[in-house]
Amino acid sequence: MFRFIHAADPHLDSPLLGLEGYDGAPAETIRGAARRAFENLVWLALEEKVDFLLIAGDLYDGDWKDYSTGLFFTGQMARLKAAGIPVFLIAGNHDAASVITKKLTLPDNVRLFSPRAAKSLEVPGLPVVVHGQSFPNREVPENLVPGYPSPVSGRFNIGLLHTSLTGSAGHDTYAPCSLADLQGKGYDYWALGHIHQPAVLCQEPWIGFAGNLQGRHVRETGARGCRLVTVNDSLRIESNEFRPLDVVRWEVVEVDLAGAEQEAEALERLGEGLRRAVEGAGERLLAARLIFSGATALHGALHRDTLRLRAECLAVAQQCGQPVWIEAVKLRTSPVYDIAELAERDSLTSIVVESLHAADAGTDALPADIKAMLEVLPSALRDEVAAELSGDARHALLADVRAIILEALATKGGDAA
Repeated sequence: MFRFIHAADPHLDSPLLGLEGYDGAPAETIRGAARRAFENLVWLALEEKVDFLLIAGDLYDGDWKDYSTGLFFTGQMARLKAAGIPVFLIAGNHDAASVITKKLTLPDNVRLFSPRAAKSLEVPGLPVVVHGQSFPNREVPENLVPGYPSPVSGRFNIGLLHTSLTGSAGHDTYAPCSLADLQGKGYDYWALGHIHQPAVLCQEPWIGFAGNLQGRHVRETGARGCRLVTVNDSLRIESNEFRPLDVVRWEVVEVDLAGAEQEAEALERLGEGLRRAVEGAGERLLAARLIFSGATALHGALHRDTLRLRAECLAVAQQCGQPVWIEAVKLRTSPVYDIAELAERDSLTSIVVESLHAADAGTDALPADIKAMLEVLPSALRDEVAAELSGDARHALLADVRAIILEALATKGGDAA
């Protein structure tokens, strides 16, 4: 019997661009999370006494700013070398041969596959052969699977591949291939990288993505880690367990305010949602995006004072007993009154409602008069204001304005025709 770990996409020292733009963001904690998650990977390998470790690409996020990134990796590999644990590694699109310009000599327990062609490497002392190929360049549009060697008879054959398969939302297409391509190769296990969401695609043979070790933003929610695989003496997979390694847990916490009439009730529901998320995160830092939804009498009040709402959310988060950072607060609530009936009340109200509807249906392009106003601003200020008036920011601003106006019309009455 032997055991190995399938890991992928550590993205060591990912810069996490734009994090400084978030008020109160624990930037250093999140920026250092990738290294800490990698340290957790090494600790797991040592504690479980695995026989070898696989890393399916994107060890690095790109070219090194200095040698500290490479030194961190070699230091961790030296810990595994001392325990007699070999490591098999391929480069992906982020750390392809053409991307990484700085080099350090790797400890001799680390075997990096060549980018020139797929090769087969035996695991010392075990009936295991690992087949793999690194990316030569960031762009690899061709299917690499046909070039992988045939399986070795009487051995447990593992394919190490960085691929988007046939495509995945949120990921660029690299080394595309089909599930049938992988199944047809005759290997016992395919250790895939590139897709950051953990997934088991097939069990005969085992094919799957380990996912990344650490979520890097709110689009990478939930547990992140690696797979611990046990193979019996008959060279059959006995168990394949997901092991979380992340130190910051990203979550979207949805708070349904349907029927809520008092602010206290809304905050109570928020507290319940955050407590569940904190419990799921364990002792990790919870980085949460809050989304308020549902038809509620609080709709207008929530949009009218978003700064106060965020402060109230932070106050609730402080009472959760574990560290919580609120990444953003999004409002998707709706009013409890009937907008169509409101529009029929009088002519002025009808005009206002129709104007708001037209603004909602408008394009993302800025109106000509707004563009003209921006031209007179200094360039640095112009870019900042334009960003606030474009795309998602503009839609959020319009939603706030719409909610405030409709709330005023519904509660204060209109001007009869």
